[in-house]
Amino acid sequence: MARAVGRNVRRKDGDAKVTGAAKYIDDLTFPGMMYGATIRSTIPRGTIAARHVALTDDFVIADHRDIPGPNYVALIDPDQPCLAVDHIRHFAEPILLVAHADKHALIDVHQRVTIETRALTPNYDPETSEACFKRISIDKGQIDFGFQISDFVIDGEYRTGHQEQLYIETNGVIAVPGDGAMTVYGSLQCPYYVHKALVVLLKLPPEKVRVVQTETGGGFGGKEEYPSMLACHAAILARKAKRPVKMIYDRVEDLLATTKRHPSIVRHRTGLKRDGRITAMDVDVIMDGGAYATLSAVVLSRGVIHATGPYRCDHVRIRGRAMMTHTPPNGAFRGFGAPQTQFAIEAHIDRISDRLGIDPVTLREINALRPGDTTATGQKLGKDASALPVLRDAVKRSRFTQKRKKLKGTNRGIGLSLFFHGSGFTGGGEVKLASKASLELTATGAKILVASTEIGQGTRTMHAQIVADALGVPFDAIDVHEADTAFVPDSGPTVASRTCMIVGKLLERCARDMRKRLGKLTPAQYYKKHGSFTVTSQYEPPPGLQWSDDTYAGDAYGSYAWGCNVVELEVDPVTFEVTPINVTAVAEIGQAIHPMMAIGQIEGGTAQGIGYALTEEVVMKDGRMANAQLTNYIIPTPLDAAPMDIGVMARPYQHGPFGAKGVGEMPIDGPAPAVINALRHCGFDVRSIPATPERLMSAFARENSAGRRRRTP
Repeated sequence: MARAVGRNVRRKDGDAKVTGAAKYIDDLTFPGMMYGATIRSTIPRGTIAARHVALTDDFVIADHRDIPGPNYVALIDPDQPCLAVDHIRHFAEPILLVAHADKHALIDVHQRVTIETRALTPNYDPETSEACFKRISIDKGQIDFGFQISDFVIDGEYRTGHQEQLYIETNGVIAVPGDGAMTVYGSLQCPYYVHKALVVLLKLPPEKVRVVQTETGGGFGGKEEYPSMLACHAAILARKAKRPVKMIYDRVEDLLATTKRHPSIVRHRTGLKRDGRITAMDVDVIMDGGAYATLSAVVLSRGVIHATGPYRCDHVRIRGRAMMTHTPPNGAFRGFGAPQTQFAIEAHIDRISDRLGIDPVTLREINALRPGDTTATGQKLGKDASALPVLRDAVKRSRFTQKRKKLKGTNRGIGLSLFFHGSGFTGGGEVKLASKASLELTATGAKILVASTEIGQGTRTMHAQIVADALGVPFDAIDVHEADTAFVPDSGPTVASRTCMIVGKLLERCARDMRKRLGKLTPAQYYKKHGSFTVTSQYEPPPGLQWSDDTYAGDAYGSYAWGCNVVELEVDPVTFEVTPINVTAVAEIGQAIHPMMAIGQIEGGTAQGIGYALTEEVVMKDGRMANAQLTNYIIPTPLDAAPMDIGVMARPYQHGPFGAKGVGEMPIDGPAPAVINALRHCGFDVRSIPATPERLMSAFARENSAGRRRRTP
């Protein structure tokens, strides 16, 4: 029997998707189904004076008074109302819900509903905001001493903007009421997040709420927390109408109303010896949370933990805060805070390289974390720490050193970035989740029971590979149950590069336990003789891990994946448009369960990161996204993608399934700083992204007006 792990087996979801048989949320209908729409605020901040509705009796109308439970979307902080009552804190805040049996009747419904408001002055600046969602401090060593022993101190400020997840399929759900119960079908990442929100809002016992994930056309974090809001809206209407209600956003509404990546301001003050050794790192991180807390606290958490990059330093001070502003709330996005802070440190490292006259590769080699070193939180790294191997492999593959000399003085540049990413929830998060996974014996093999969702990344396939090898059966003998809270245990959210390393490990244990119980019998023989049985495994932390939420010290993650990007690009001398020419991405992920899917994750994340660096600019005007169309929110297409050389390295993590770590989030951490460092090689000092032609022109003008000798691009 051929081993499944490490092979490019046929995807479990592949045939249904390529033949069109897979059912997405808009493919589903229910008898008597109605269609819902949301009436939203048209100001960024103010109070609600009155609601005027001119609709016929065949419409169902709901507001906050139709909510049986507390009026908030249960997540972390109970601050975000499901429907606004008196106050408005952002543009597009939901106020009223409307449903009709004919979806075409909803086209002009906004013109027949008037929300009378009184405007208040909004604040869009996180630096001047007086409302803070979360503050985090990290201290290691003695920061003052670290600066005292330094020969140089180099400061820098770096900024990142919003970024839209832009999944192919927009948000959509169907709520189906029952006898004192509610079932929600939807395009979502985290069924039990939605389940929790509905239990609280509808004031129902958990067994009366059911959440079923339909086929989902992408998520990238954008369907982590927001589907809870939409599911609550559909459920409110369905409860009042006593009929199923479907709510699906069009692209404009999805862009205007849903969460985005947190903008950031990151300031570095770094002490160094003449030979390039870092003696002190003082980092200040500000993240713009938008109008409500959502997941800002944990986005900030991962951001500050990764703020020093993959570099050794005995004396560290990090201060982070997530602030409230009057834009739509920001939330989860692939990378989850780490792309913002690692952009800053990697751009800063190249500026240090220029200042000290040390080659950027050599500077990184001097300071890169090694096995046995400690991170900013004091975590001692294991033997799978791979900063130097990925750096050296990427430099060799890309011929970085040779090209850097050859391209000097041309309108082409080459830059690199070195980065890492913790796999799983931060600190004690996995212990608090207490995730469970189950495996049910079937007549032909086994069926996987987890709430982990397939959103295009290959979850079903990868989990089946792990179970097949651990159970000792063919890959085709493993089935995967749909993510349905009525049947599967809470294995935690499909986020944080935890689906393979954490949930996959639980399934590996289930399979090994099942194999012991089967003895010498095959699954078919045991099933015929004794019938089915189910094995369940619950998360237990690896021995020795310690973490303090109070001091933010200890083992932040079980393990880290490591990466290095090299980007070669060209700047047009007239338009200042940037064209990536070649991209090298090397990743160390422990073990690639499915090599082709792992490479696909790296390629996709890298392309997404290049878009973050160059073109994906969310233009906010008066608190709303002014470019909420695909005509002017520009993402890279296949025609824009540069050739990519992907390298996958393996340093197995002993507590991951077959040695695997996470791969999904890490690839987006490195492309943006590699792009910016390549632009620096071209002569452009850019410290904020996206690096649009307008920003490059401004940078070029600043350099010339300052009287500095700079060649034309």
